[in-house]
Amino acid sequence: MKNIAIFGSTGSIGDSTLNVIRENSERFNVVTLVAGKNIEKLLKQIEEFRPNNVYIIEKENADKIKAIYKDLKVFYGEDGMEEISNLTNFDISVSALVGIAGLKPTYNMIKNGKTVALANKEVLVAGGELIMKTAKESGAKLLTVDSEHSAIMQCLNGEENNKIDKILLTASGGPFFDKEITDEITVEDALNHPTWNMGKKVTIDSSTMMNKGFEVIEAKWLFNVNPNQIEVVVHRKSLVHSMVQFVDGTIMANIGPKSMQIPIAYALNYPDRLENNIEKLNLFEIADLKFEKPNLDKFKCLKLAYKAIEKGHCFQVILNAANEVLVDSFLNRKIKYTDIQNGIEKVMNMYEKRELQTIDEILEFDKQVKEKTKEII
Repeated sequence: MKNIAIFGSTGSIGDSTLNVIRENSERFNVVTLVAGKNIEKLLKQIEEFRPNNVYIIEKENADKIKAIYKDLKVFYGEDGMEEISNLTNFDISVSALVGIAGLKPTYNMIKNGKTVALANKEVLVAGGELIMKTAKESGAKLLTVDSEHSAIMQCLNGEENNKIDKILLTASGGPFFDKEITDEITVEDALNHPTWNMGKKVTIDSSTMMNKGFEVIEAKWLFNVNPNQIEVVVHRKSLVHSMVQFVDGTIMANIGPKSMQIPIAYALNYPDRLENNIEKLNLFEIADLKFEKPNLDKFKCLKLAYKAIEKGHCFQVILNAANEVLVDSFLNRKIKYTDIQNGIEKVMNMYEKRELQTIDEILEFDKQVKEKTKEII
């Protein structure tokens, strides 16, 4: 039986992970649950899964949990996150904390040589070089539960000796692929994703295609390819999760149902697949698989991601930090939709290249960029 730690247990990835564990209780045991502020949901998870350790941000909520579960080890605050992410009593961790908050905990787990199933894009966007270097030094295994990167990982399984020509990274295109991008777009419009049900922040990122830009950066680090070997392909049915083209022209594709439980289960039980109750695809009903090119002038965020790779690591940190602030401001109705991509470009143009060697340097620079972004709003 594998012991599982879930960082971000009350989010959508956390829910899907716990569903996989619920259906495979003879294989997996939850030892750690890490949440943000949703104490009601965390309490229900504690009652069902009986972990050894839990984390919640606020001390007041931590005290409430301690009062109910006296034998449970409860962590809170910045120091608590540092402690719980340095525990080693698990076999595999799902890293699904939202935003830059996931960087330090993931780094700690990898530094300790643990297996991490990564669901946080910002970890590799902001810290890719350091994370991959640390994983190599510690012997940690870095898997992925992003549907696209899991698809690529599956296509590459058993292909270690074959050279990649190109990664074909699929995108849904979001709600505006065939619509005009204007200042009139509302929060509700942007949250109306055509194929996936995700958290608010990642749904907005999908609508601007920043989500895909982050995935391009992730793919560069995870699969050790150049950015010109990563081509974004819009596939609006979201049934082909990604593809790999090899040097002989062969293309391998991962096709499957739209369910995050499949890549999560694959990572938890890697490299063996688990049975599930998800309805299988009927190829005769699919009829056709259409692929389209994204317009990089329309979806400027995707273009800016390629630019950030070209300009260097610190610009990937800027890209992520500015995006976090601007998306939050849009969700809180403080800025217009087009201010997201225009604001990111403006902030990126404010900085010169600099070296960031440590996690603390990355986090400090992230903080500076966020303050600078708030000033221009």
